[in-house]
Amino acid sequence: MLGGGYVNYFELDSRAYKVIPQVQQEYRLNPDQLKSYYLRTSTGAMVSLSTVAHIKMHVLPEAINHFQQLNAATIQGVNFPTIPQGLALEKLTQLAKTTLPVGYNYDYSGPSRQFVQESGGLVLTFFFAILIIYLVLAAQFESFRDPIIILVSVPMSIAGALIFINLGIGHATLNIYTEVGLVTLIGLISKHGILIVEFANNLQKEGMSKRAAIIEAAGLRLRPILMTTFAMVIGVFPLLTAVGAGAVSRFDLGLVIATGLGIGTIFTLFVVPSVYMMLGHDLHKTAAVL
Repeated sequence: MLGGGYVNYFELDSRAYKVIPQVQQEYRLNPDQLKSYYLRTSTGAMVSLSTVAHIKMHVLPEAINHFQQLNAATIQGVNFPTIPQGLALEKLTQLAKTTLPVGYNYDYSGPSRQFVQESGGLVLTFFFAILIIYLVLAAQFESFRDPIIILVSVPMSIAGALIFINLGIGHATLNIYTEVGLVTLIGLISKHGILIVEFANNLQKEGMSKRAAIIEAAGLRLRPILMTTFAMVIGVFPLLTAVGAGAVSRFDLGLVIATGLGIGTIFTLFVVPSVYMMLGHDLHKTAAVL
């Protein structure tokens, strides 16, 4: 009488219509009218519904959402432009732990879920990236000290990129896109050290002293280092000026690569030669003996 569901169709004038068993609207305007409905008992007698049922009012959601096969309520928000995504999620986690009743749990979905999952493996990703590069360089230079000299500029370039993120340039935050840019930065900045160290080693083998070789190598390799740096920075410039959908993620990726590579290049030209003097092999003496 109240459901409004159809049970069949009937045809009238070559058109099909639904058969909907339902009481007239004037008898279903409010819940109290339900008490006046009559039910037929097993003996055939008619009994008022009010004698066997009572009406109670409850507030319930129109739909119950599920997440991970559990009843869930979704809370959405946007962090302030100068607040990193990680800090905002950390604050939400603290609020959930202090305010949620016993038996309630919390989880993340969408980009926030991806950020939480990827952030947990960021340190491990950096470790394996540096380890693989170190092993490859050790095999290439046949030395365990030369890769350390080459990779000394990596933390400096990463720190240079993080400075601009902490300053909130362009509302950039530490997110999944900037993390990808930092991993990319490791390989890009390592190339500068390879150019200087390899050229200096070759000059030493030709008979030049260690100090003279690294000074000569830094001067001669300055042009290719600057050319590759400018080429990469100009290459990511479209990411910095992107507009429209996905512009924020592209800007964050381009900002990390451009600033980290630029600052890392400056440190490479000064720090790598100094570290080479302290840790580099003195191949001049070996070549003299041979």
